[in-house]
Amino acid sequence: MFTGIDEVDWASMRHAYGSAEDVPALLRGLASADPAERETALDGMYGAVHHQGDVYDSTLACVPFLFALAARPDLPDRGAIVELLVSIGGEGAGSPGDGASAVRAGAEAFVRLAGDRDPGVRRTAPGALVRFLDEPARVLDLLRERVTVERDDRVLLALIESLALYARRHPAHADAAVDLLDAQSALPYDPGLRLAALGQLADCAPDRTPADLVPTVVRLLRERSERRARRAALCARPHTDTLVGHLRRLRPSDEEGSHLLRTLHHALDDRVEDRIALLVGQLSSPDWADRCNAVWMSGGLFREWRADFAEPVALIGAQLAEKEDRLRDAAVSALKPLFGLAAPAADGLHALVTARPDLWVRQWDRGAPTLGDPLRALVRCGDPRAVPVLGEVLGGDVVPDDLGHELACLGPAAAPLVPALRRRLGSLAVDDAVTPGRAAPLLRALTVLGDAGAVPDALRLVAGRVAGDRSWDTLVEYAVLAFGAWGSGARDAIPVLRGLLDTEHAVPAAAALWAVEGDSAAVVPVLLGEVADPGARRWGVAAETLGRIGAAAGAAVPVLRRATGASKRRVTAAIALWRIGGEAETVAPVLRAAWEEQPRLRRTIAECLLTMGPASTALRDLVETELTLRRRHTGQGDGYGSHDIAHDEELLRVCREVVLGVV
Repeated sequence: MFTGIDEVDWASMRHAYGSAEDVPALLRGLASADPAERETALDGMYGAVHHQGDVYDSTLACVPFLFALAARPDLPDRGAIVELLVSIGGEGAGSPGDGASAVRAGAEAFVRLAGDRDPGVRRTAPGALVRFLDEPARVLDLLRERVTVERDDRVLLALIESLALYARRHPAHADAAVDLLDAQSALPYDPGLRLAALGQLADCAPDRTPADLVPTVVRLLRERSERRARRAALCARPHTDTLVGHLRRLRPSDEEGSHLLRTLHHALDDRVEDRIALLVGQLSSPDWADRCNAVWMSGGLFREWRADFAEPVALIGAQLAEKEDRLRDAAVSALKPLFGLAAPAADGLHALVTARPDLWVRQWDRGAPTLGDPLRALVRCGDPRAVPVLGEVLGGDVVPDDLGHELACLGPAAAPLVPALRRRLGSLAVDDAVTPGRAAPLLRALTVLGDAGAVPDALRLVAGRVAGDRSWDTLVEYAVLAFGAWGSGARDAIPVLRGLLDTEHAVPAAAALWAVEGDSAAVVPVLLGEVADPGARRWGVAAETLGRIGAAAGAAVPVLRRATGASKRRVTAAIALWRIGGEAETVAPVLRAAWEEQPRLRRTIAECLLTMGPASTALRDLVETELTLRRRHTGQGDGYGSHDIAHDEELLRVCREVVLGVV
């Protein structure tokens, strides 16, 4: 199986970490009699030769040897080798054409492997057949044959998934594959297999699913869980200190169940009520693993769709009392990004926070401490019961770095924290190197709470700053923002702010000075200088401040008009233009285009429309349409952020206010 391996010029080839001279040893390691050595070699293949899906010249050179290894009936773990081949030929590879061509050239081997005596090989071969054997009719016959004679449940599961993949890849032959799937969903199989067939059927042929799909799925899920509970033996795996081994240990205890339900949720897509009903069924299961899978599954639903999630959220909150760490931690993670939508789980969060003071603050190996996730989730849902706990945190040794950022969620209820925050700020010495890091979260919190009584201590710290020290520069930024937020209550800071107008803090200082003093003559020249530079770092802050100044900033209009043609700045420029000169005719087309092309700016645009009043009538259709959409405006991209749900809920609130105000 290694014939010719020493004749390959591996030294001239590369992988993720340089020379491919070590690849022959990895290939030989895959054939070792030692399970740990085989896993280490597999780890090396994924870690270097096929790093993050990339395909190198050394990866292609490995393909013939991997096929040879897969063909050896006496070699253990050949299923993992077939998986590696499928990955090399997959669409996510760095050189997909080369990888796919190399694997497709050996695809005939998968025909033999589909009937291999090793169930691990039989489990991986069907998907490879569908992907790489360019004979659709023959592939369908092979799948039909295998699904008829196969008795291993895990292999049958792979065959079911392969039939669905086949139906999607070969529409001309899809009907026959769907008929097979339909038959599998009704056979007296293990309930897990019926679940798999229903999930795949819902994905590739939703019109063929039963009318009572969700109740059927929930019933099958319960039956499957009962069978799992009766199984005493689990497959033993070697415990190795490898990436592959580590990832395996991080997987959920019921990885197969997680996969089955993920497939079904994906297939149901915008059938949100059905997905909620499915979640409720999962979260009501007596099996903690089913509930854990449901909690993890909920994130995608909450993040992408708008609906009444009170029932599943309350059930997720009930998991916080469970002793199983993975379930409890999953529930906290699911609730944390919900903000106000987590209110139905607030009792559970409060109980957990009360019982576990060790979870109030999270210490990191690197970086500043932060609020612990259970307390953060309680704060974010606006529950005033978080306030006494935060008071105790403020009395401790450290103040979480993100405290100020989260306090806004509590609104006026957080006011009792002001004295403790002010005392803490006043206790900091200007000659202590750790002061900037400790003062920043306190200043941020006092900014959010609008406490101008902290002006003297903020001025004391700014006066003692160390020039050129980045941490002190950050502290100055926080202090300047605080002065601006406190407005006329920070008049004692005017001399300091004026003194900062010729420093690197000029733009935020000008913004704060306007908020405190209202003297446009002193700040407009600074702001104009910033917006006149297309590459200026604080262009947005300057433009927004000019907009707040209004008509007195009229000199900025020509620059702002030009900026409406720049996609990254057009919304900021347009809003500033409206506030300065009321140019609704100029602004409306810019805001309409940005609404469609840059969905994440919709909240900012809607807030502008709210200030425009009747002048926003021409754009009213945007907010009216938004209120009818079920998909979140933040759920349309590839990535997502921790505040996406909160931002979308805020967009809906503002849109409703715009509609009411324009009527």
